[in-house]
Amino acid sequence: MRRISIFGATGSVGANGVDLIRRAGPDAYHTVALTGGRNIARLAQMARELRAEIAVTAHPDLLGDLRDALAGSGVQAAAGPDALVEAAGRPADWILSAIVGAAGLAPGLAALAQGGVLALANKESLVCAGPLLRHAARASGATILPVDSEHSAVFQALGSDKLDSVEDVTITASGGAFRDWPLERLAAATVAEASTHPNWAMGQRITIDSASMFNKAMEVIEAKEFFALRPDQIKVLVHPESIIHAMVSHVDGGTIAHLGAPDMRHAIGYALNWPGRAPLPVAPLDLAALGSLTFRAPDEVRWPALRLAREVMAAGGMAGAVFNAAKEQALDDFIAGRIAFTQMAPRVEMTLQALSARAGFGDDPADLETVLHWDREARKEAAA
Repeated sequence: MRRISIFGATGSVGANGVDLIRRAGPDAYHTVALTGGRNIARLAQMARELRAEIAVTAHPDLLGDLRDALAGSGVQAAAGPDALVEAAGRPADWILSAIVGAAGLAPGLAALAQGGVLALANKESLVCAGPLLRHAARASGATILPVDSEHSAVFQALGSDKLDSVEDVTITASGGAFRDWPLERLAAATVAEASTHPNWAMGQRITIDSASMFNKAMEVIEAKEFFALRPDQIKVLVHPESIIHAMVSHVDGGTIAHLGAPDMRHAIGYALNWPGRAPLPVAPLDLAALGSLTFRAPDEVRWPALRLAREVMAAGGMAGAVFNAAKEQALDDFIAGRIAFTQMAPRVEMTLQALSARAGFGDDPADLETVLHWDREARKEAAA
């Protein structure tokens, strides 16, 4: 029986992973660890249902609540960052990393040390510390599989093709909540308006990141790290229907596209069943019913995050960690009402400019503490 763990189980991606494990039946997998944030009732219910060995909340102040919710279940309760890393170090064959933000980096590195499969939905890990993750995977013999729908699509479209035959890769973007808004309206956009996605059911933070295209900017950087692509090989195309998730174009002029319904269970299920495939509870495509698919080039005046992503890739070193930390801080400030929607990208750009002058900015991270140091410094700068 395969041993599995899901980190970030109560978020949208993690909950879809739990759904697939649940549907497989009680004897298909042995659940080692489930982790979550402040939704203790949901975490405890999942842990009870999947008969997990341990459930961990990221928040130490909620340990008592989690223990009470798990009383009599036989599921161990734990809390805090150290407990997340300890849970990730428990032997498992397949671990879904769906923690949002840089908080997913330390558990992800601990999971890679196991030598199994890390199904990576935490894009921040590769953006902040791609060299560290690749080194950890090589050292243990672990496999990193993509769970973002776009990167899963690239992975599937590539198949057995070698990268030297690839001309470029295109990842698509829905455009988010504000793709059709007049530019002059964006400065007054509210948190509630930015939190509504036209196609995907996701958490608030990633939905707002979709509206600002910071989510896609992160995915551009992640694609470079994941597939060893040159920055000039990665393109973005706005595709409002979210049916084509990515395309791989080859030097012979042919392009292979991956199509599918906007349902995260496909990418998660593909990683869960890899290298094979298995039936999934995902609606098949009916192209006749869809009728047409539309595309447009991204407007970098509307979405300056895409320009910043190219600058981050060109800079290398710690630019990814700084970019992500500044983006997270700017998002916190927007949600709290301290800055406007259109002030997030300038805040990130100013942070990158300020920290780029510091010694070590252009160096690849030597260890996790180096990444966390630049993360802290970027948050302080972005909050100033």
